[in-house]
Amino acid sequence: MYRIGKEEIDEIAKVIESRQLFRIGDPLYGHLQEVDRFEKEWAEKIGTDYALCVSGGGTCALLCCLVGLGIGPGDEVIVPGYTFMASAVAVLAAGAIPVIAEVDDSLTLDPNDLERKIGAKTRAVIPVHMVGRPCDMDSIMSIARKHGLKVIEDVCQADGGSYKGRRLGSIGDAGGFSFNYFKIITCGEGGAVVTNDRIAYERALIYHDGGCTFRPHAKELMVPIFAGIQLRATELMGAILRIQLQRLDGILADLRRVRNIFMDELSGVPGIRFARSNDLEGDCGVVAAFQFDSEAHARKFAEFPCVGGWLPIDTGRHVYTNWEPIFAKRAGSHEALNPYNMPQNQGLRLDYSLDMCPNTLDICKRTVFVSLDPDWTDEQIMERITACRNAASVL
Repeated sequence: MYRIGKEEIDEIAKVIESRQLFRIGDPLYGHLQEVDRFEKEWAEKIGTDYALCVSGGGTCALLCCLVGLGIGPGDEVIVPGYTFMASAVAVLAAGAIPVIAEVDDSLTLDPNDLERKIGAKTRAVIPVHMVGRPCDMDSIMSIARKHGLKVIEDVCQADGGSYKGRRLGSIGDAGGFSFNYFKIITCGEGGAVVTNDRIAYERALIYHDGGCTFRPHAKELMVPIFAGIQLRATELMGAILRIQLQRLDGILADLRRVRNIFMDELSGVPGIRFARSNDLEGDCGVVAAFQFDSEAHARKFAEFPCVGGWLPIDTGRHVYTNWEPIFAKRAGSHEALNPYNMPQNQGLRLDYSLDMCPNTLDICKRTVFVSLDPDWTDEQIMERITACRNAASVL
């Protein structure tokens, strides 16, 4: 979380005073329709026809994307080996099987390995815009269209980012966002689905609304109502997110300003090399990303006083080797609901190994991220930059 304050408090107070905390209230009794308004504003910001706010974070947003696009048992979905485990968990929650692919030196899905990993039962791919860094969406979309795959952008760590002028989430068939406490904008938890596909939107809507029981416009839907689960956002969430959305462009501008100062000051310094970005302008600027020739040099740089660096390999379940429940094939709340046991999934690629993505492990060991703060003063920025310069001098 970067910025939150009195404006959010004031909007929450209005919702409480209205006594309409449920998103599907009665407009005749002062319903503020905060979630409805946020969905319209979010769709406009991202540049899609539809947006759906959900209560359960990015995992639930990705699950709704998968359900919306008809992904389920019998399908394989390709995910990168460097992403939070939730990207793969959402695939399992839909009844499908995740297939793990390499990332390249941008720390995002490697298009070449994506194409190598496509099999007869592959139905979709989830490119993940990790730590605000855009994937190579031109290559990914070209490969996906060539092979008839659906593309679900995982934008959970890149709210508001872009690729070649298009907002992340608007490029694929659907996009999933997170508004968890640790994300660029937040309401504590929550997430959003975006798409231009009306059928995908309606399926996600029905699924997240327990079968659309409360929807006054249910009769207008093209998709027959089916039993789903309850992931509706509250008016309190909507109120916070509408203010957070107003803050988004300012947060991104300031993050990018800090990142650009790092790059301007440190480019050409012996021992320092910045990680490649697929679109530096659209990159959210969440981190300054450095790469080194060895893990030893990376660790020495990261641990130098005042650098505040960290290695992706050390981030637990953000690296596929730490997805212990998936390696153990423990998925689903009942044995019969475990996708690894489903008859439709027999014959798919169900096995994993710790060394299946060696390039991912190598890159994650040699990369150092320095987390940036949009509210750092110039003095604080230069303190970190000086520390980075001094760290590089002793490598």
